[in-house]
Amino acid sequence: MHPPAARSPTFEDKWPYMRPVVLSLLKQERVTPSEWQELFYAVHLVCLWDDKGAMKISESLQQDIVAYIKQAQCRVLAQREEQALLKAYIVEWRKFFTQSNYLPLPFTKLENCLKGKESSSSSSSSSSVAASSGGGASSSSSTLTANSAGGAGSSHNASASASGTSAGSSGSSSSVSSKKPIHAEDSIVRKLMLDSWNQSIFMNIKHRLQESAMKLVHAERNGEAFDSQLVIGVRESYVNLCSNAEDKLKIYRENFEAAYLQATSAFYRLKASEQLQANGVKSFMEYADAKLREEEARGERYLEPGSITALGQCCVTVLIGDHLPTLLAECAPLIEARETVRLQLMFRLLDRVAGGVDPMLRDLETHIVQAGLADMVAAADIITQDSEKYVERLLKLFRRFSDLVKEAFNDDPRFLTARDKAFKTVVNDITLFKLELPTSNTALARGIKTSTPESKCPELLANYCDMLLRRTPFSKRLTTEEIESRLKDVLLVLKYVSNKDVFMRYHKAHLTRRLILDSSADSEKEEDMVEWLREVGMPADYVNKLARMFQDIKVSEDLNTQFRSQTTRHDAINIKILNAGAWARGSERVSVSLPLELEDYIPEVEEFYKKKHSGRKLQWYHHMSNGTITFANNTGRFDLDVTTFQMAVLFAWNQRPNEKVSYENLRLATELPDPELRRTLWSLVAFPKLKRQLLVYEPAISNPKDFSENTLFWVNQEFAIIKNGKPQRRGKVNLVGRLQLSTERSQQEDNQSIVQLRILRTQEAIIKIMKMRKRLSNAALQAELVDILKNMFLPSKKMIKEQLEWLIEHKYMRRDDDDINTFIYMA
Repeated sequence: MHPPAARSPTFEDKWPYMRPVVLSLLKQERVTPSEWQELFYAVHLVCLWDDKGAMKISESLQQDIVAYIKQAQCRVLAQREEQALLKAYIVEWRKFFTQSNYLPLPFTKLENCLKGKESSSSSSSSSSVAASSGGGASSSSSTLTANSAGGAGSSHNASASASGTSAGSSGSSSSVSSKKPIHAEDSIVRKLMLDSWNQSIFMNIKHRLQESAMKLVHAERNGEAFDSQLVIGVRESYVNLCSNAEDKLKIYRENFEAAYLQATSAFYRLKASEQLQANGVKSFMEYADAKLREEEARGERYLEPGSITALGQCCVTVLIGDHLPTLLAECAPLIEARETVRLQLMFRLLDRVAGGVDPMLRDLETHIVQAGLADMVAAADIITQDSEKYVERLLKLFRRFSDLVKEAFNDDPRFLTARDKAFKTVVNDITLFKLELPTSNTALARGIKTSTPESKCPELLANYCDMLLRRTPFSKRLTTEEIESRLKDVLLVLKYVSNKDVFMRYHKAHLTRRLILDSSADSEKEEDMVEWLREVGMPADYVNKLARMFQDIKVSEDLNTQFRSQTTRHDAINIKILNAGAWARGSERVSVSLPLELEDYIPEVEEFYKKKHSGRKLQWYHHMSNGTITFANNTGRFDLDVTTFQMAVLFAWNQRPNEKVSYENLRLATELPDPELRRTLWSLVAFPKLKRQLLVYEPAISNPKDFSENTLFWVNQEFAIIKNGKPQRRGKVNLVGRLQLSTERSQQEDNQSIVQLRILRTQEAIIKIMKMRKRLSNAALQAELVDILKNMFLPSKKMIKEQLEWLIEHKYMRRDDDDINTFIYMA
């Protein structure tokens, strides 16, 4: 193949020998090892000795490549039928693309010259001729085998031939092993081939290709069968055609992807409307869900991975977004009918749309509030009379709504939050139960009867806990595990209560009663309950007071043991010496004239305690005391558990059992305040559980407030305990009931003390925040304040405003001179 080397070889000398090999490679015809090797050598010589050789080779190579592409275009366009056109194009493209991977390999020297990467020194160049020739073949053979393995038969032949050449020249391959691979995607010759294909054939028929491919996808969507490899082949040509190293998918994205998305949108915009009108919303949701999954699978076949998201958004827009109002109109009826399967489907669909589930959340909230309140109102006659029924009703509602969220919305956090918000509204509703709290101390001080209604739920929860923890027929029916489970249920409901401080006040009152009367069903459960309250976030000072009460009881037991060892009447008395701060308020002390039998004990107890703790003074809370007396009459003897006040009243007849005593004389004898005397007498003349009362009176009245000074009372000599319709001669009756541990005055003070404590808590929290922040806007202060106090109560805006003004007035803080809505802390 070599002409005589009498002068330096030029392009004109070598190209006639190089061109046939290039054309054979383009056509994927067989190339012998020697021809392959000579092509490397000839390119090297021309680029080395001919100053314009590299440019001339490039221009000639382009002409031959374009000519070949034109022939390929003629073969493709000869096909009239769309599938045939696609098949022809894909065949031609795959052949050409295969060649673009290894045709550039012999033109390494050309690449280097055009990039200006090689020195023009003839000595260094000549020394590298053998390496470039041999090493180029060696390097190209290994790459060529890998790249052309999937090509047509002719490329495989070329690969085998080149491979044979490399085997004979492997000794020099090491001299180029460190070079960048010749087949790299930034190869000038490869770029030349791809750009030529793009400009010569692709630009002319790309619209036909896209249109044909989209028609095939359209046919598939309509259920028609075709060869999916045709669409895949077109996609591959778009992807591989781009020679832009920075954005290799540019041609694909601007053409194939854009056409695919447009065709998808057009198809489903028409089909979705037809389906919706023909089959209704419920069937349409199933259709949309199926098509979204179907299109995702189709997109994975026909599109690049990066396009799947865009396809999903496109489908969501036309299948869901365009019909959002129609779909949402069905949400409330589905929730109402509890059609969880369809709700789950709707949730799955709408969650694909930005903000699509927000109206569903609102519908769920509305349903829970309306259904919950309707259920409570329907059962009002039962739950207003029975705290057990009330709490169980709330728990039943909570489980019902929780099941709905789980089955329809897979316990999605957004829907759980909506459930919590709505259930909180139900729990704190004041339709059935109202707790009237004074608006402020100022109003009370001025004698203004203003109040703010709050939910009575915390009081009823506390009553329910008392039923579980006290020895009652209800608690006796339950096992320890069942009691624990129900107490945990109370804590669950308590989480949604806004005025938790009310619960703590009533729970403490009930706990006080149980500990004083020794009526707890399980002392271990009592202490467990205190720890559970701590765990659910109840304020530490509340919980610590409850814990202190248990300590006091244990200390009292030790004191009783010591006291009994020093007195002969040890069985007659049981003293409980308690910390006044944790148990009661000083205002609850009530004066009473005790029976002599009790009065005698007091000095003895005080003397004993004084010896144990000098400097401490005992204060007697008679309304918190109780005892057992024996009542004897014509019928029999009965043991009566009574309060100290009841005992004082009954002992008025001890010396005159058959006399009638007026109300005024009883007041003088007992020295009880009027409200307490009326309550006590009423409990003895109209005790609900007794068919025969202890005392009889005249004239008859219906309310203890109607007792007059001249109302007469006398002992019922026919008193007896009735069982099975027959009077018993012996028995025991508990007359303490719910009178114990509360006075008329203390009940009136309860709500006021709640407000007082809230005011202090609010002031403390404001100072704590301002001390830390130093300077804060009104809005930010209120937000932090609510966050701090939320585990006790939610302060009203009016209360916050009043306390801010009070703190400003007392120089704890001040308003900013330039902005009245900004507060500054004053040390």
